[in-house]
Amino acid sequence: MEPLLVFPDTAPADLVAGLERAGYEVRTASDERVVAAIEPDDGWAGAVVWAVEERERAFALCRGLRKRDDPVHPVLVVVTRRQLGELDLREDIFDDFCLDSGDNVELDTRLRCLFRRTGRGARPELVEQGALVMNLQTYQATVEGRPLDLTFMEYELLKFLASHPGRVFSRETLLSRVWGYEYYGGARTVDVHVRRLRAKLGEEFAHFIDTVRSVGYRFDSTREHAGEASPY
Repeated sequence: MEPLLVFPDTAPADLVAGLERAGYEVRTASDERVVAAIEPDDGWAGAVVWAVEERERAFALCRGLRKRDDPVHPVLVVVTRRQLGELDLREDIFDDFCLDSGDNVELDTRLRCLFRRTGRGARPELVEQGALVMNLQTYQATVEGRPLDLTFMEYELLKFLASHPGRVFSRETLLSRVWGYEYYGGARTVDVHVRRLRAKLGEEFAHFIDTVRSVGYRFDSTREHAGEASPY
């Protein structure tokens, strides 16, 4: 995954953190000199330019990214509603824009669309089910943007269930598929990990791991089965 350039290095911390939670490797820069100094060997995946403050410097950087021998694409500019008129006649220096509303979901969605359009591979492999997002490269998991502090096996169990939504797996199957055939622990191990996962998901999302009585567990991001949260 190629790093994503964010300008400037004083961009809001929540913007940078939101991009990192979404799975992007972020590198910040204050000017073109720094951009060149920290540029990865394979080039930039793209750039997010926060133009809310010092907009002329921001637009100058956009022009610089376009004039390079190897132009940076895509470039997404973040502006305020008042700045929308300033984007007129500058469409050649950026690929898309996003309002500085604090909504990182919109920013991430626009970036995804740009990456699909340009064919760049900056988007990491993710498992996304409802409010749950799991980054398979960084072993990070979030629910509604809230990071989950999971152990390795908790992560592996949640990943397996979320990768097969709606399918019911017995405890024995989960032991063999998640823990491996060489694991000699009992089926009770699955129940313990499910209980811990539900606690970490929180009351609102504990129903993601649904109990199918006398059979096993399944992943269900809908609310139809909420209330069937018994681990047994």
